[in-house]
Amino acid sequence: MPLKITKTPKCYVGGAFIRSESGAVSPMHSLSGEFIANIPQCSRKDLRNAVEAAAKAGGWAKRSAYNRGQILYRMAEMLDARASEMADAIAITEADKKTAAAEVQVTIDRMVHYAGWTDKYEALLGSVNPVASSHFNFTVTEPCGIVGIIAADPFPLLGLMSLVLPAITSGNTVVALASSAAPYPAILLGEMLATSDLPAGVVNLLTGKRSDMISTFATHAHISSIAAAVNQTDAITLQQGAAENLKRVSLFDPETHWTSTESQGLDLIRNHLEFKTTWHPVGA
Repeated sequence: MPLKITKTPKCYVGGAFIRSESGAVSPMHSLSGEFIANIPQCSRKDLRNAVEAAAKAGGWAKRSAYNRGQILYRMAEMLDARASEMADAIAITEADKKTAAAEVQVTIDRMVHYAGWTDKYEALLGSVNPVASSHFNFTVTEPCGIVGIIAADPFPLLGLMSLVLPAITSGNTVVALASSAAPYPAILLGEMLATSDLPAGVVNLLTGKRSDMISTFATHAHISSIAAAVNQTDAITLQQGAAENLKRVSLFDPETHWTSTESQGLDLIRNHLEFKTTWHPVGA
């Protein structure tokens, strides 16, 4: 009888696969109780290292909107090619295979949705402003920098990507904490991203306990914006910590039905943008 080789999951940070710096892991079992793998339990130091990796990927914002759209579309192609494998990963702990497959398909559609937004949001959010002086006044958008993502437990793939995609669409980089209850889809997603055209460090995926890292997400000075699907207690922790450095926090109900079209679109892109207004003198 052949020996069964158990997979060793690793987190995806800076384009590389890492174990937790502490070496801590948590066993994951299927709904039937079968052992699947030991999931890394990332620490605050892992989070800080991921932020450094995200900072080094700042060239993502300098890519053309067209190029970012191509790369997001390529991500959708990569997920589509491994859709059955991802559905199996979701079904381990969360759902039956049919429901899991539907979640994967909506995630693919959402990737394509945001690929189409990369060269359009600026036209809708930027503006030329009428002013009562001899100036040409206009407003353009800029990515805010590094975005912290805390995913809800339900919809472990779709819920995660519904927060990640609007951030990277406009050129931000992301440090994301996967679903604590069902982290395996994020592990597999990292493997897919590693073979896509997405530059290293643009999306960094961590697994572990939310309680261990939520305060660091809130107070880290280099995280400029947060999108989190958390309960009321964690929401208060994020808001109080973020107040120390005026970090923007976008909160979502953990029970959000992420398949809804209300969970995508321009408003979510706007959450992670800064607006720069320029005054240019005209005339004599």
